[in-house]
Amino acid sequence: MAAEITLLGVCYDGSSSFFRGAASAPPVIREALWSEAGNPWTETGINLSAVGIEDEGDLVFGEGEEGEDVRRTIEAAAERVVDSGSRLLVLGGDHSITYPVLRGFRPHHPRLSVLHLDAHPDLYDDFEGDRYSHACPFARAMEEGLVDRLVQVGIRTMTGHQREQARRFGVEVMEMKDWRDGTELGLDGPVYLSFDLDVIDPGLAPGVSHREPGGLSVRQALSVVQSFRGRLIGADFVEFNPVSDPTGLTGSVSAKVVKELAGRLLVEP
Repeated sequence: MAAEITLLGVCYDGSSSFFRGAASAPPVIREALWSEAGNPWTETGINLSAVGIEDEGDLVFGEGEEGEDVRRTIEAAAERVVDSGSRLLVLGGDHSITYPVLRGFRPHHPRLSVLHLDAHPDLYDDFEGDRYSHACPFARAMEEGLVDRLVQVGIRTMTGHQREQARRFGVEVMEMKDWRDGTELGLDGPVYLSFDLDVIDPGLAPGVSHREPGGLSVRQALSVVQSFRGRLIGADFVEFNPVSDPTGLTGSVSAKVVKELAGRLLVEP
């Protein structure tokens, strides 16, 4: 019988711009997640140590594997887990991994909505000459038809090009300047959630590569995870960069979010 949830680490940041380090995040998240300093209960009343969670560890890439080979490895791993009937929770890594993960999901979900929490819309057609940059995954997903509805929350870095891309693809963008607590996102059907840690204000989670002030509080972010309508069928947590925060604070925030994502995966709306 398949595990209810499968944790999979993807230690990859080869598509990062500006500052690398997100590849080292999955083991740090696990350490904080299962630390004896806390407990495995979610805020919604689920004891994660008492449910079927299988941790597959970190995805292994071949020596010198990069680019398309990395994406194929990630896609195959995601499709294998989804095909087993388990719900996949991916620990990244940079945001470029979301595109191949969605490729692994799509064959099993003829209708799929994505809820994307991020400071950045990640809709560049290409970034610094790389069409598979961590600044581009949702452009690739939308042009390939992997997603039927894309709702973005927390955005506060829209460029003119990305606004045009959002119009082109019909992306529903909830910019941070317009966010109000209690906003009803109204998602329906199967939902995949992509959580970029920099959606949270960097004063509360400084361990990211691209700090963008003015973000959600930890409580606001958790409320979105816990309260949106729709059936969560998979998720990723990306862009935690432990190099940027040796205090360990961001690791604790990351573990908290991952815990609540796991809890939400186990709750039918």
